[in-house]
Amino acid sequence: MDRDGALVVVTVNRPERRNALDAEVKVALRDTLAEVAADPGVRGVVLTGAGGHFCAGQDLKEHAGLLEQGSDVALATVAEHYNPMVTTIVTMPKPVVAAVEGSCVGAGLGLALACDLRVFGRDATLATAFSAIALTCDSGLSYALPRAVGEARARELVLLGRSFRPEEAVGWGIAGGIAEPGEALTEATRIATRLAAGPTSAYAESKRLLADTWTRDLAATLGAEDEAQRRAGATEDHALAVKAFLAKERPVFSGR
Repeated sequence: MDRDGALVVVTVNRPERRNALDAEVKVALRDTLAEVAADPGVRGVVLTGAGGHFCAGQDLKEHAGLLEQGSDVALATVAEHYNPMVTTIVTMPKPVVAAVEGSCVGAGLGLALACDLRVFGRDATLATAFSAIALTCDSGLSYALPRAVGEARARELVLLGRSFRPEEAVGWGIAGGIAEPGEALTEATRIATRLAAGPTSAYAESKRLLADTWTRDLAATLGAEDEAQRRAGATEDHALAVKAFLAKERPVFSGR
């Protein structure tokens, strides 16, 4: 974890294995994300991987060893590691930007989709990958993927397990743009730096509203917006931003 003021860059650091997730890395990533989420001084986060890859998903060599002890032992990682990581990313009251280069498959894709925004390097390879090893979705993929690309395409990507390119991801709405190879982290950091200087409380309210919108009807949504807007309207940032607007000045947000 590297920190620059209100911005934190969290790096999955196992480049010799394309950042495949073994137990040590999963525990470190889970706990680091929880620490970042709980720190009120952090207002923007970048999630990335070392050595030119984002994350190749579960380390299958470790997984094979655990399977010898029983499938319950091997698959306990879903509840112990993946679920907490995804929940923390989605619910932390600050924006998270994924910087994706190289391999981004399986749980790696799930982690990227859990982030609020994504920047893909042009050389990234994206795939669900689970069906190739006779497994189904984890890391929130069955939640995030249909919302990102639609149910029909999500079924295609999960059942056929085919890889897809960043250009396709942008066309489907998964990401807003593509960086040249090796530049995804630079672009993601630029975006996250801007967000870290923004109205953090308002971002947190927006994250909650957008995450819950699929489970509410219109009336409940309008009620949730009313409550969230009241909370946002009571912040220092809102009051100062309105004054700055009327004075034709650029607001300086404190995150409060």
